[in-house]
Amino acid sequence: MELREAVTHRKDRRLLPRGGWLLPTCILCTIGFFANLRPSEPFLTPYLLGPDKNLTERQVFNEIYPVWTYSYLILLFPVFIATDYLRYKPVVILQGLSLIVTWFMLLYAQGTLAIQFLEFFYGISTATEIAYYSYIYSMVEPGVYQKVTSYCRTATLTGFTVGSVTGQVLVSLANWSLFSLNVISLISVSIAFSTSWFLPMPMKSLFFHQKLIDDKESKRADSVKRGIHQNGGLECAAKPEDIEARVPLNTDAHNADGQFTEKKSVALQTVFRTLWKDFLHCYSSRTLLCWSVWWALSTCGYFQVVNYSQGLWEKVAPSSHSDIYNGSVEAVSTLLGAVAVFIVGYVKISWSTWGELLLAVFALIIAVTVYIMDVVGNIWVCYVMYVLFRTIYMILITIATFQIAANLSMECYALVFGVNTFTALLLQTLMTVIVVDSSVLGLDLFTQFKIYAGYFAVISIIFFVSGLCHVVKNCQQPKQDKLESSET
Repeated sequence: MELREAVTHRKDRRLLPRGGWLLPTCILCTIGFFANLRPSEPFLTPYLLGPDKNLTERQVFNEIYPVWTYSYLILLFPVFIATDYLRYKPVVILQGLSLIVTWFMLLYAQGTLAIQFLEFFYGISTATEIAYYSYIYSMVEPGVYQKVTSYCRTATLTGFTVGSVTGQVLVSLANWSLFSLNVISLISVSIAFSTSWFLPMPMKSLFFHQKLIDDKESKRADSVKRGIHQNGGLECAAKPEDIEARVPLNTDAHNADGQFTEKKSVALQTVFRTLWKDFLHCYSSRTLLCWSVWWALSTCGYFQVVNYSQGLWEKVAPSSHSDIYNGSVEAVSTLLGAVAVFIVGYVKISWSTWGELLLAVFALIIAVTVYIMDVVGNIWVCYVMYVLFRTIYMILITIATFQIAANLSMECYALVFGVNTFTALLLQTLMTVIVVDSSVLGLDLFTQFKIYAGYFAVISIIFFVSGLCHVVKNCQQPKQDKLESSET
């Protein structure tokens, strides 16, 4: 066996543990399915306003729900760094633990302060989702990235849909209490937490541990070379594992304490320097900047509408006086969104030319759906507008994801995704503080949704102007090139 083959053999063994890519993917899909199978989630607002918690609308909407936004924003960047430093698995376990704490408190905690702590733990679970979606890339070869990503996304989508349908069936047909739905959710997230312990531990990460792996591979290669020179290649061909065994895997652990600390400090500086350079490089592209701006602006509005839609439905048709179909609406909107996203994959449009104008048109449609949801006062109209709203957003965020990821490496994609999400949360926090939080304006839900509709209308105007200028510039460019060629 040649030197290159020997090193590649060991690298494949490192990236693909026992069971190949199938084992970690199956475990991760199981975690994603059960972590999202929460039949009580579509009925969270009626549960908090009902006799189980007996909270007021002002407490729920203006004092409790904003805590999730604040905690998500504060935790996102530290979790991003910790995920890479700890190599994913511990953070995936933390996500499961935070979900268990959230639903345990949802069952037994009482009072505004306790529920605010609950929202903080839910913020932890949301922030740690980055570990779930990035774990698999440290375990498999790039050739199967698309496949494993599809499987993991499908698992979470299926779990959410099954949970929503289960909750609706149990409430409407079996007449189960909302407390019982939360018990099922607690059992489900506990299964996800237990399963996460069986994930193989990655040997590399995008930033902190990549250099360490490369150094070890270099040492192994040197060892292989020595084996070839000493034994004519027989030792390498027979037992490459024996040669690797002579290279200490925990070299840093045998260094002096001062030297170990210094290496980690330099590594941290290197990571931040690399992130900054990648940031400047990525956002120097007008196309990527355009789609990133839309991502951040629209995700901010999407979070606000989704977070407070249950409250709006409760105001339009109180659960104490009428049947509620929140679970069915969430399931239908998710499935229609998935179908629409699948169809979009086959649509041929020059997004580089017409993308901004299309974003403007769809943002205007979203603004209209949110406004109708707010002013009509009919629960079925609210449901239909909500389904249309989520479907359009899923289509556009999928297109934005593809446009951003098309010309980026995985490392840059992780950075851009994190920056866009952080910007969206920063804008959402600002909007929550001003519009929702009881310490500032503390507006009622109907007024809030009018503001959200106006927010999407402003996004539409911004991208219409920008897109129009871009199209005019593209149309003038061929004429200018033709004039320059004729003068020449």
